[in-house]
Amino acid sequence: MSKVYQDTLRVSTPGRSLTAITGEVKARVQAAGVRAGLCNLFIRHTSASLILCENADPDVRVDLENFMQRLVADGDPRYRHALEGPDDMAAHIRTVLTASALTLPVAEGRLALGTWQGIYLWEHRTRPHQREVLVTVQGS
Repeated sequence: MSKVYQDTLRVSTPGRSLTAITGEVKARVQAAGVRAGLCNLFIRHTSASLILCENADPDVRVDLENFMQRLVADGDPRYRHALEGPDDMAAHIRTVLTASALTLPVAEGRLALGTWQGIYLWEHRTRPHQREVLVTVQGS
């Protein structure tokens, strides 16, 4: 018999950064009571994203942010959209280049992540924000 569990994860960000949400997602998978299935995460925003990334060395996340800053600079004069400041369009581009959703396997009642994998909400705006991630777990 198939089960479906859904909950909203609320995340406060300090501004541009990567916030670990693996523990919160694992807790929701456990609450779902699904032994085998899928966990889908969907962020309800256009200026933040979700990534699956190495979780052991924090330098990986620093390097990702540094790379993204070089790739998508704030305040680029080619951007027309700047209603909310110089980081506005850059944040939208960063989101398009990353992911608004992740789907992860659930096996033996747990999120089936690799040893060094962690789930992160990547805030692309420079100011703090309240973000929502819809967590849907489905399986048997």
